[in-house]
Amino acid sequence: MGYFRKNIEQVKGYEPGFQPKETDILKLNTNENPYPPSPQVMKVLAQISSEQLRRYPDPIGNEFRQAAAEVNDVQPENIMCCNGGDDLLTIAFRAFCDKNRPVAYPVPTYSLYPVLAKLQSCKAIEVPFDDEFNLPARLASTNAALTIVCNPNAPNGSFVSVDELASLADELSGILLIDEAYVDFAEANCTELVKEFDNVIILRSMSKGYSLAGIRLGYAIAQPDLIAGLMKVKDSYNIDAVAVAVAAAAIKDQKYFSETTEKVKKARGLLVAKLRDLGFEVPQSYTNFVLAESKNCKAGKIYDKLVERRIYVRYFNLAKLDDKLRITVGTGEQNDKLISALKEILSERRPFGCAQGKLTGDG
Repeated sequence: MGYFRKNIEQVKGYEPGFQPKETDILKLNTNENPYPPSPQVMKVLAQISSEQLRRYPDPIGNEFRQAAAEVNDVQPENIMCCNGGDDLLTIAFRAFCDKNRPVAYPVPTYSLYPVLAKLQSCKAIEVPFDDEFNLPARLASTNAALTIVCNPNAPNGSFVSVDELASLADELSGILLIDEAYVDFAEANCTELVKEFDNVIILRSMSKGYSLAGIRLGYAIAQPDLIAGLMKVKDSYNIDAVAVAVAAAAIKDQKYFSETTEKVKKARGLLVAKLRDLGFEVPQSYTNFVLAESKNCKAGKIYDKLVERRIYVRYFNLAKLDDKLRITVGTGEQNDKLISALKEILSERRPFGCAQGKLTGDG
C-alpha cells in the first residue's frame, strides 16, 4: 500500500501466546496465575458504579500509586501506572531511543524488545547470554541510551543477582530498565536500586503474582525526576478506573498474594522434578514457568501432540529455543494432567520421529 513508514511495513509484529476460545482445555502457554485474584478484588469489582464508568479516570491512578508505594517502601512520586508492563516498555522506547540512541539487551529474552526497537527506528544491540545465562560483561560497554535486563528472564526463568545489576547500573551512562514482570516468584528484587541510582527504572506487573492479567495494569518504580519525564510520554489516560480500583485492592492484600505465590513456587518445584524424571532438562526457574528440553524428541512434535490432547504450552520456533517448550506452572492437578500426557506422548515417540531410548520416570 505504501501508507506506512518503511520500518512499519517491514517489521514482523509481536505475536502474543495463543488464546484458545474453548473452556475445556488445559492452558499453560501464557503464564497466567492458575489461582483467582484476591477476594478483596472481587468485592471492589462488585462495587464499581456507573458514575465511575461515565467519568474519565484519574490520569495518574493515585489510589494505586499510594498502595504500591507503601508495599514497595517508596513514595507515590516514585510510581507511574501503566496499561500493563508492555505500556511501560513502549513509553521507555519513545522516551529514550531514536535512530541515534540505541537500545541494548541480552539475548535470548522477551521477544517484544526487538519489535519495539524497530517501531522506534532505533538500533538494537543484542548481547548473547552464555550457556549458563550469566549477565554478559559486554552489556556495560555498548553506550546504549536504554539497557534492558529482564530479571527473572523470559523465556528461561534465570535470575541475575541484585549486586550484579547494581554494578551494571553504576557502569552505564544511560538508563537501566530492569523488567521484573516475573519477580513475584523470585526470592529477591531490585527495588532498593531505585533509591541508590538515578538511572534505574523497575518494571512491575499485576498480571502474574496478583492474577490480574485481564485488567492490564503494570507500573514503574524510579526516582521522581525519571517518573516525571516518563509521565510526559504516556497517553493522557493510559489506565482505566476499574483497573486502578481492583489493582489497588489486590496489592493491599499482601497476605493473599504471599499465599498464592508460595503455592505457585511449591507447584513449580514439583513440576520440575517430574519433568526431569521424564528425561527433560529443566534449568532452575525463578518465575511461574519452566523451560523444558527433551533430548530424545523434537519440541515442536511434542507441542503438536499436546495440542491434540487440548493441552497448550508455548513453543518458540527460534534459534536456541526451538528445542524447548515453555510451560506455565499450573495447579497440582493441572500439572499432573500435563505430566500424564507427556508420559503417553514419549511412550509413542517412535511413530513421530523421536529417538529410541529408555524413558525414565515412566513407572
